[in-house]
Amino acid sequence: MPADKVTIKIPRPLYEKIKAIIETSGFDSPTDFIVYVLRDLVGGAKHPAAELSEEEVEAIRKRLRSLGYM
Repeated sequence: MPADKVTIKIPRPLYEKIKAIIETSGFDSPTDFIVYVLRDLVGGAKHPAAELSEEEVEAIRKRLRSLGYM
């Protein structure tokens, strides 16, 4: 196995479902499908806190305090 890859274990029933899905999808292997799905999920992930301004963060904190969460 190339040094830039690792093995990830998934339940066999899930693997079998993925094999059935890819039969008509154009993916060459379950691995190709899994990598595609994970890249899509991870690539699309956003970190909302990183996008908020300091004023927005403070307004959220103030609101949480007023609601008794902080």
